[in-house]
Amino acid sequence: MGPLVLNTRPDTDSADLLAALDKRGFRHLSAPMLSIIFPTPADPLDISVYQAVIFTSANGVRAFAKLTEDRSLPAYCVGDATARTCRDYGFDDVHSANGDIHDLAALIRKMIDPAGGTLFHPAARKTAGDLGQMLLADGHRVDRQTVYEAQESDTLSGDVLEALRKHHIEAILFFSPRTAETFVKLVHSYKLERDLAGTSAICLSPAVQSKISDLTWHRTRVASQPTQEYLLSELGSLS
Repeated sequence: MGPLVLNTRPDTDSADLLAALDKRGFRHLSAPMLSIIFPTPADPLDISVYQAVIFTSANGVRAFAKLTEDRSLPAYCVGDATARTCRDYGFDDVHSANGDIHDLAALIRKMIDPAGGTLFHPAARKTAGDLGQMLLADGHRVDRQTVYEAQESDTLSGDVLEALRKHHIEAILFFSPRTAETFVKLVHSYKLERDLAGTSAICLSPAVQSKISDLTWHRTRVASQPTQEYLLSELGSLS
């Protein structure tokens, strides 16, 4: 059997990841650090006032789909996974920055004329960065609306606790600063600090790594590019 890997992504974002782990021969457990909640929209969204929609997560796409059935706007996405979700939900004009929020800002500056109108950004209440502020100096107007909530987990399941305490988990995958922060809180809550010395932390970006750097790990690795594919490539030394 292959090495055991712990996934910390929300369930809504994990299907492709778990399938990829299966394909690569890894065993896996899941401990979602965030639960995604989509409130029922009060009124349908009128997108005629926008020139494009920008997505910094696949959950933003899922939330947008609950607001309107209109897919006529061009969609600008932070990465390829979010772009695939856009296409799954019926968008035809989809552009991927294939990176992080800074890459998305650069893509928007390159491809969108600020004079064309406001950009709509459906997002969580808490985000990893302020895209609107990044684009403000370039004359872009961004209408960011909170369309879903990401609630932090306050427990770990029994099977995950047992695997951590018995040092069975060889690597833990971290995709966002907030999931990493939540994991650290739970480590301290359950007094697991000494149980990670033989475990590797695989992080999507340096910003994610910074949130788990105070814990003692066997080693930490950072994806050379902030995508799932590159993150999974860091697992190669475990197989």
